[in-house]
Amino acid sequence: MAEHRSMQRAALLDAARSLLSEGGTEALTFPALAERTGLARSSVYEYFRSRAAVVEELCEVDFPVWAAEVSDAMQRSDTAEAKVEAYVRQQLALVGDRRHRAVVAISASELDAGAREKIRAAHGGLVAMIVEALAELGHAEPRLAAMLLQGVVDAAVRRIELGAAEDSSPITDAAVAMALRGVRG
Repeated sequence: MAEHRSMQRAALLDAARSLLSEGGTEALTFPALAERTGLARSSVYEYFRSRAAVVEELCEVDFPVWAAEVSDAMQRSDTAEAKVEAYVRQQLALVGDRRHRAVVAISASELDAGAREKIRAAHGGLVAMIVEALAELGHAEPRLAAMLLQGVVDAAVRRIELGAAEDSSPITDAAVAMALRGVRG
């Protein structure tokens, strides 16, 4: 029975990812989740009490996977500058991944305070990954620099998501160049 519930929960989360990446937060409804999973709408409520609860669980499950991919890319880099480049490039490489599209859709939505706090904490963990590399580069305020660097990444993500270019590599290259010039200063 526990295995069945776990599989159903995973199916609901998978359906939520798809709905978010396809249609944003407006698409994430319990009737849509029920339709995608073949469950009765009332059964969806047995797993999640609200849309915000689905969002919170997606953040708890998906953000660490995404952050681990960024961390792994950074760990394969030899220098602090290479770590900054890997930090930017890996996040932008994940833009097409539906986990990322779901997180972006979630971030853009109107959520309750608990869900917002979980997203902020997850982003804080991502920003914390780069602080050490920025300190190694001699930045006087590495935490501030990390937050500003994430702002560059977030702007590039929005540009890519808007379909500003068919090939996202010029946006990625520009973001990397801006990031590296900025953190050296």
